[in-house]
Amino acid sequence: MSASAKDVAADMVTIEIDGQEVLAPKGSMIIEAADKIGVSIPRFCYHRKLSIAANCRMCLVDVEKAPKPLPACATPVMDGMKVFTDSRRSKDAQRGVMEFLLINHPLDCPICDQGGECELQDVALQYGRSVSRFTERKRVVADENVGSLVATEMTRCIHCTRCVRFLDEVAGTNELGGMGRGERTQIGTWIGRSIDSEVSGNIIDLCPVGALTNKPFRFQARAWELRARSGIGSHDALGSNLFWHTRRNRILRIVPRDNDDINEAWLSDRDRYSHTGLEADDRATSPLLRDGDEWVATDWDSALQKAAEIMQTAGSDLATLVSPRTSCEEMVQLGAIVDGLGSTNIDHRLRQTDFADDAEQPIVPTFGASLDAVEQADVIVLVGSHLRHEMPLVATRVRKAARGGASVVIINPVDYTFHFPVADKTIASPRGMLKALTAKSSAAAKALKGAERAVVIAGEMIQTSPIGSALRAAVRQLASSNGASLCQIPVGANAVGAHALGMLPQRKAGGDAREAGKTALQMLSKAQKGWLLYNFEPSVDSAVGQSAVDTLKQGPVVYIGAYASDEVRSFADVILPIAEWGEADMSQLNCLGHLQSIAAAVSPQGEARAGWKVLRRLGDQLGLSTTAVDNVQALTLQAAELIERASSVDAPEAPAAKKPSGDAPALERVCEVPIYAGDVMLRRSPALQQTSHATDGYCGLSPKDAAAAKVADGDVIQVSVGQHSTQLAVVIDEQLPQGAVRVPTATAGTSCLPNSDEGVEIQKVAQ
Repeated sequence: MSASAKDVAADMVTIEIDGQEVLAPKGSMIIEAADKIGVSIPRFCYHRKLSIAANCRMCLVDVEKAPKPLPACATPVMDGMKVFTDSRRSKDAQRGVMEFLLINHPLDCPICDQGGECELQDVALQYGRSVSRFTERKRVVADENVGSLVATEMTRCIHCTRCVRFLDEVAGTNELGGMGRGERTQIGTWIGRSIDSEVSGNIIDLCPVGALTNKPFRFQARAWELRARSGIGSHDALGSNLFWHTRRNRILRIVPRDNDDINEAWLSDRDRYSHTGLEADDRATSPLLRDGDEWVATDWDSALQKAAEIMQTAGSDLATLVSPRTSCEEMVQLGAIVDGLGSTNIDHRLRQTDFADDAEQPIVPTFGASLDAVEQADVIVLVGSHLRHEMPLVATRVRKAARGGASVVIINPVDYTFHFPVADKTIASPRGMLKALTAKSSAAAKALKGAERAVVIAGEMIQTSPIGSALRAAVRQLASSNGASLCQIPVGANAVGAHALGMLPQRKAGGDAREAGKTALQMLSKAQKGWLLYNFEPSVDSAVGQSAVDTLKQGPVVYIGAYASDEVRSFADVILPIAEWGEADMSQLNCLGHLQSIAAAVSPQGEARAGWKVLRRLGDQLGLSTTAVDNVQALTLQAAELIERASSVDAPEAPAAKKPSGDAPALERVCEVPIYAGDVMLRRSPALQQTSHATDGYCGLSPKDAAAAKVADGDVIQVSVGQHSTQLAVVIDEQLPQGAVRVPTATAGTSCLPNSDEGVEIQKVAQ
């Protein structure tokens, strides 16, 4: 036997379960070994991703030589152990536990949303009695309003504490707990708070009864009426695996699909609840043509003919802006159309303002480490990122690493509240961050020096900052000089795919360089001969805000999108309606380099069509043969080949750190996108817009900056960036360093302000 084989054998033990021999790791529990060989043991409190509580006792099993039945979830395996899960002793114990669990449980199965998929219902069918021996009055527990996402019926609670453990161990928010003792024990929040975690919906999946249910889905359908369709999340570049639950051509609910390489068993709230925005009042359900100041519904042929006329007239000067949520198939078709017209003016980096380092950027900017590697890291440096809001399920991996002993070092413009311990942090304005990144004696450099498994995570602010090229160079140099894996968080669910598939002015699909056209910022800075806009709203999805709309009003615009908002109607000349995520076959390249394909869960609404089909028809009108693809599978294969080609192109060397041009403004803007305002679907989700994370915009000032400006919390001030200004309420924010002003973007109240290096000026408004 080899040394490695001996080591493996030394860490394993052999046990017997119902006559079957099982090889199990030392220290593992009986229930894990049973699951491994498919032996079913009933359970309520046990979950493979949570700590062991052993408080439901439903998993009692008979162990040879043990004086009484033992809980399978909390009994470690021992060499030679014999376990009997189907013996009279174990069955009697399980039936007794079930009888006690049902003493206080209400008999409201006919009206319970969990009916048909309730773990208690399933287990009671096998282990419960037909008649209860208890005649005492059942207890009643008052319900709490914990927010717009989770509905509570706590009389049904069986105190498994899965929800408590999840919010404590995984979410790190500790928002639920047990109060009282004995039969008076209740699970609830403290002092009537809402549950504000960005991953709160997972407690619904974990609840084995109907105590916690999906509030937007409540009373919409029964479990047996729903059809499950595999899908992926479309609101960050992780591409979480999920199931769409549909009925009568409507997506009614979304639940996680297990994938330990990506989202484990969890789902972020924005991926879970965003589908409620699919039925917004301004969904584009038919082709529309402008007739003066009016909009007229028309047929597809007429709309496509008008769109083709605008694009042919613009020719090589056509300006094309693409949402980074767009599927790979649509990007392949878009690239073919733009190339066919001879244009190189195409970009998906709508929020980016500094493009000076385009030639130095990775061809396909995937993570330099797997999520398992992030979990196993001994040092993690987080730069310019509100990770909990940018990638909630990557943040849970960092939390797992920190709880396992990893040192987390933060360099941020805001002292965000993280759900993991932080070893050191530097809170500074964007230019102060740059200074910290380039200092050889900084906390980050010291932590990385000598680390065996180091990871540097660069957040969205590094991509969108007005001094982004300098920050990106400093981050890449910090990582490369210390042998750390660099993980840049993409801005957009398919931003990685957009890089590989040529949604850039300087690179073709497949990664080949070309003579650079105009960037998104250059296009939106002045009128163009013709525009093609794909599924985004310029005022809240671009770096220049409301001025983008003013620019677009000067030129003919073809708009292809899922929503025909008042803003879109104000500048577009033709609107072509397309399917949203879940309504068409499509694929996405996530930040880990996984190309994930999904089939449609429902049909597009009204006369809307899959985006790739609309682009094929548009290519026909333009006389282009390169878009004449008749099936989505061929486009997916083409996208995969182009991505593989792009991935094989050598990455450029890490650039030397550079200084931003110009003097530092007195007040630098921290321009972050609120978690539920990042794209057209999220902004239309009623459930998400009722949470505490939704905002109409404000101006956050440090106490010192507020004192210098002589303003107090709640005062209304004039906030100006260059020639653009608006009035916002002041929020005194102790999380901000002096010299940094926190003005979120992508909100109605702040859409007029561009993300600019001109700095921010504030002035109190006379009352």
